[in-house]
Amino acid sequence: MLAILGKLSLGLVMGFGGLGSCLGIKAAGTAAAAGWAKEGKEGKPLSGKFSGLVGMPVSQTLYCMILYFLMSPFASVPENGAVLFGIAVGVGFCELFSAYVQGIIGGAGVRALVDNGGKGFGNIIVAMGIAESVGLFAMVVGILILNSPVMIKAVEVAAVAP
Repeated sequence: MLAILGKLSLGLVMGFGGLGSCLGIKAAGTAAAAGWAKEGKEGKPLSGKFSGLVGMPVSQTLYCMILYFLMSPFASVPENGAVLFGIAVGVGFCELFSAYVQGIIGGAGVRALVDNGGKGFGNIIVAMGIAESVGLFAMVVGILILNSPVMIKAVEVAAVAP
């Protein structure tokens, strides 16, 4: 059972990160599409800033990919299954919500830029960066757990077990 949890954890961490990025991109992307429609209708050039706001939530998938590659060697040791599952769920949920909230902020930012003539882009980036930091911190904690003495000892014990 623990061996299955370890391998399942690899998919879970990617699934949570990918789902969060998709939800965040949807939240910001729908607002960007509406903003571009309004700008086009008014005969204004379409803002490239919106694309940056739409793309920012994808970084949480990257954080989960990094964790996936770092978790992979541990997944072959059944004794690590429960810890890997905890990392996948804990970090994965942080990444999911970080990306989703980032997209919501980005969508609101697009609407603000459209309504106020493009002012405040820097403030929007800072707000999105604060949401980003949650995902970054979660990845770092996941890496710290993987490199903790408990995980290293579990691998050593499993390596010498008959």
